[in-house]
Amino acid sequence: MRAVPITVTALAAALLLTACSGGDNSDDSGSGGTESKAAGAACALGDLTQQVDASAAPAAGDTGTVTVTITNKGAECTLDGFPTVDLHAGDTSATVPKDEAAEAQKLTLAEQGTTSFTITYARGASGAESLAVKTVKYSLPGATEAESFNWSYGDVALKGESAPDASVSAFQQAGD
Repeated sequence: MRAVPITVTALAAALLLTACSGGDNSDDSGSGGTESKAAGAACALGDLTQQVDASAAPAAGDTGTVTVTITNKGAECTLDGFPTVDLHAGDTSATVPKDEAAEAQKLTLAEQGTTSFTITYARGASGAESLAVKTVKYSLPGATEAESFNWSYGDVALKGESAPDASVSAFQQAGD
């Protein structure tokens, strides 16, 4: 009976040593096979489609939410961090800060997989102390290109002179 556990342990140790001795594994640049490189690649906007749903704030002082759901039409990819969201009102723009209570987690998005992020905002009164947002632009973590959608959910209140009274969540797994 005692020979079986020792044999299994010796076999496991031999397999572990074999796995460690094959090739130079010191290169962390992702130069392995194409499959592992593609699986760890950052998501690109060109491979994603968006759907925007809102629970608009009905009146000044109320809180509303706008959820952007994105679907991956390309190969499996990774999102690591928060989206960057900018509110645009004519020549004026303001970056929406990250939700202080949210913590970004690395998310792998399979082909046809979906994820979402939510913009929470306080509606401002038209005119003073608010931003008359017309367009929202967002980008993925580490990306320079941006996607946009029209904003029809009322003015966004400002905190101070130019900071929007809004926040953006981290990416959340959506669907199954």
